[in-house]
Amino acid sequence: MDSQNPKKIRPLLEPEALDRIDRAILVALQQNARLTNKELAARVGLAESSCHERVKRLVAGGVVRGFHAEVDPRALGVGLQALVAVRLARQTNAAVVSFRQAMLALNEAIAVFHVAGANDFLVQVAVRDSDELRDLILRAITARPEVVHVETSLIYEHARNAGFGAP
Repeated sequence: MDSQNPKKIRPLLEPEALDRIDRAILVALQQNARLTNKELAARVGLAESSCHERVKRLVAGGVVRGFHAEVDPRALGVGLQALVAVRLARQTNAAVVSFRQAMLALNEAIAVFHVAGANDFLVQVAVRDSDELRDLILRAITARPEVVHVETSLIYEHARNAGFGAP
């Protein structure tokens, strides 16, 4: 992989290769990634060994990228989340890679999205309060030479669709 090109994650399994049971496994794991194989097998109506093999295939095939714990931000002293829309001066490969790496290095960054449209990036950040948000944007975003425009939207609520991909 070229050091200037970000790693592209592409599933090895084509969407057509996923049947109804694979999709049921994916939905169940999105709802609760801590299900035991026994519980998962019962939920989707498979033998435990078959369920285990399917999960292994979904992971190996790049369909399941990982498992994570969703932490309540308030437990970490985070009182404010925002989406920061960023426009770069030029969309060069070097500028995109440099900006992405800088954002991913920030402790306050939850997610970084490279997008099409009027802006080039959306950066989801989590901070204690509006003062910390302002300081973060000035210190880590607008101070970057490739950035020409920043627009911030506060997040009032965030909900995740744990049923994404349901059959």
